[in-house]
Amino acid sequence: MEQKPAKATRKPRADSKRNRELLLQAAREVFTAGGPGASLEGVARKAGVGIGTLYRHFPTRDALFEAVYRGDIDRLGDLAERLSEETEPVEALRQWLREGVEVVATKKGMMATLALATDGKQDLFAYSSKRLTTAATALLSRAADAGDIRPDITPEDLLRALVGLCHAPDRPGWRTSVTRLVDVLVDGLRRGNG
Repeated sequence: MEQKPAKATRKPRADSKRNRELLLQAAREVFTAGGPGASLEGVARKAGVGIGTLYRHFPTRDALFEAVYRGDIDRLGDLAERLSEETEPVEALRQWLREGVEVVATKKGMMATLALATDGKQDLFAYSSKRLTTAATALLSRAADAGDIRPDITPEDLLRALVGLCHAPDRPGWRTSVTRLVDVLVDGLRRGNG
């Protein structure tokens, strides 16, 4: 019996890849502005694609929420690596925390649905915890090694502080307030302040 060659896995077409990125960016914006009730039709409309295109990429609402969440975690991880190479240590930490506020803003808009979408998905929580802890460790270690911040702050301390600062009820201007508090936190981490 003759064996048939295995089907080659095709790379996604450029327009398909572009549409996926447009959908993720649109979802991030729609979820941030509209919360968990934001419609998938609104996401497709904002991305400039049809609802069928959305469902081809993300067959369920949960799949879209998870992809946005995972993408934000990856963006924070990548940003930490880039800042570590390009920016002085304390400023890198400050910029990373400020971007963390933006990520939390997206998550706040979809928190209830995200909880349902990720229920029981321990791998997603383990992935995000590892990626964020690795990023925070690199930034903190670099700043502490440079003698710029206290050496006794752990990545868990930093992440807990970020989440705590962002946990306040949503009120107009909360992000501006939290960004100011991030500056206070970073200034408080400087060596000699503790």
